[in-house]
Amino acid sequence: MAKQTVAGQFVDILVRAGVQRLYGVVGDSLNPVVDAVRRTAGIDWIQVRHEEVAAFAAGAEAQIAGRLAACAGSCGPGNLHLINGLFDAHRSMAPVLALASHIPSSEIGTGFFQETHPDRLFTECSHYSEMISSRDQMPRVLQTAVQNAIGLSGVSVVSLPGDIADQEAPERSIEHALVTSRPTVRPGDAEIDRLVRMIEDAGTVTLFCGSGTAGAHAEVMEFAERLKAPVGHALRGKEWIQYDNPYDVGMSGLLGYGAAYEATHECDLLILLGTDFPYNAFLPDDVKIVQVDVRPERLGRRSKLDLAVWGDVRETLRCLNPRVTPKKSRKFLDRMLKKHADALEGVVKAYTRKVEKHTPIHPEFVASVLDEEAADDAVFTVDTGTACQHRGAGRGSDLRKRGLRGPGRGGCCRPRGRLHRSRGARSRLAVVPSV
Repeated sequence: MAKQTVAGQFVDILVRAGVQRLYGVVGDSLNPVVDAVRRTAGIDWIQVRHEEVAAFAAGAEAQIAGRLAACAGSCGPGNLHLINGLFDAHRSMAPVLALASHIPSSEIGTGFFQETHPDRLFTECSHYSEMISSRDQMPRVLQTAVQNAIGLSGVSVVSLPGDIADQEAPERSIEHALVTSRPTVRPGDAEIDRLVRMIEDAGTVTLFCGSGTAGAHAEVMEFAERLKAPVGHALRGKEWIQYDNPYDVGMSGLLGYGAAYEATHECDLLILLGTDFPYNAFLPDDVKIVQVDVRPERLGRRSKLDLAVWGDVRETLRCLNPRVTPKKSRKFLDRMLKKHADALEGVVKAYTRKVEKHTPIHPEFVASVLDEEAADDAVFTVDTGTACQHRGAGRGSDLRKRGLRGPGRGGCCRPRGRLHRSRGARSRLAVVPSV
């Protein structure tokens, strides 16, 4: 019986880590790995037309499925093409393992044909980027890469010369149990106590939500009801928090609409929940601000904080909700809801009614019809440009539809892959081009 190769061991570990597909373009330095995928049950090779697509596909799968995904590129320009998609995945906190195949190990450092240094090239768009220069580094380097991608929610890159991939795997190598899910993070008691006091002292509170509220919709709604708080959101928080939300006051930022801006500036206390909202010009500088985030390095880097809370949004609110005294007055909330309704009536609906008098029809009308007609599990893939704005302002009957935004170069639409996790039925796809 033939002994297992390094490539075979590599693929086996991917399968144990939950990877079901390896996206890429076949190339000579990748041949051992592609052949190992062919021989291994539980994983498929997905051929794409360009390696950049492979990286974007892996990032999208990681977000849609909530598990590690993988992509691969052959030596030189093959793996270099992965970089845009890996930047997107890394910034979107998508767990992705990228295999950067490399030139023959004996030729590294000689200016060989298509030679690059992938272990250096990908450091800015990854938590972990290392090269396997000896078969004896397996499986430890790959296992470390997997756990960095999952544990830190981002990209890991492993560079592997083709000749080493084709060697026999080391005997009696240690393959330990892999971490394939993240723990919950609860804030300390001191931070919870201080936040409760700040809420009690504030007359009015506004919540501003990002993608970190994923899975915490019920807790946020209970929190908003207790505080009689308007709930605004960033673009990446829209899909997680806007649906079934009677406290919704819209979105802030370059693509904002509604009363979110006013609600964040006219409150006594602003609580940022799971958002790394980058546009500090849209944040107030004269109200008290609390930020809750599972990533401590993001606390306070957009605005001056009166309190930084390190924890999952859901776990934090589970601690807070039983301790917060419900506020009685809805005056501030109702005023912001009215402003929001008036804004939608005057701006968004101006383009979506009496359409028979509009020649040509406005894109806002197209977006509103798509929102109304799309299936519950629809996936929208939105090109960069004005299409992002029309999708961002969409307010259909089912706001749980999700959008995949294209790789824009403008500041308002930089790559932010978002997909819908299908609820049973096969997802349908709608493409919204820019105009």
